Amino acid sequence: MVEVVAAQEAAMGDASALFATSILSGRMVHVFGSGHSRMMVEEMWPRYGSYPGWNPIVELSLSFHNLVVGANGQRQAMFLENVSGLAEQILRNFDYDTADSALIISSSGCSLVPVEMAEGFKRRGISVVAIVSQAHAQASASKRSDGKKLMDFATIVLDTGAPVGDALVHIPGMEMKVAPGSTVGGAMLINCMKAETAKLLTEAGQPPLALVGAVVVGAERSAEIFQAAYDEHAHRLAKLYENVGSAG
Repeated sequence: MVEVVAAQEAAMGDASALFATSILSGRMVHVFGSGHSRMMVEEMWPRYGSYPGWNPIVELSLSFHNLVVGANGQRQAMFLENVSGLAEQILRNFDYDTADSALIISSSGCSLVPVEMAEGFKRRGISVVAIVSQAHAQASASKRSDGKKLMDFATIVLDTGAPVGDALVHIPGMEMKVAPGSTVGGAMLINCMKAETAKLLTEAGQPPLALVGAVVVGAERSAEIFQAAYDEHAHRLAKLYENVGSAG
């Protein structure tokens, strides 16, 4: 167990160093997750205690769950998550640089869109960090004909620690377990990397502007930070559109 924890800490450190390098270079870290992994994308940015440098890529067609059935229902989202080629249409919207990096979250590591997103980033020379449930991913079958999973396209792999099937709690007399654990583990990993990356940015002389509430710094300063952080995000994002399509 000690060795596993040490390996995770080392991997998070490596991931944070990669992300800090991208942000210091004026570029962005692209963060993607489909299904409920969308929550991890929004956990990274934008929210209190978060800062610019992250490009949250959230496709509503893959992650809009509250209607459950009917138009925009869950069946459609789960179907689209395994449509080959959709990832490339998402990636086509941005102009990338090898100074960029990417973080992709998928508990199973097997759904086609997250895997093809990682493949597309890697093909563009961008290093990929993956957050998966190792146990669940290893027990699951890839939707790809070649059997490749998200981990096969990642430079760094982090484990949420969630078990096969994700759910944690067995209730006597109930057939299936309840209470999935990947969100808890994923949020912990996200925030550890967020904090470590902020530390590295600060040590490099570029402390990030983290969103903070009025109750902490006062209404005027809080509003000032929000506006400045959003402006920085816009300026970084603008670079991702400058040459869209020029490379085909």
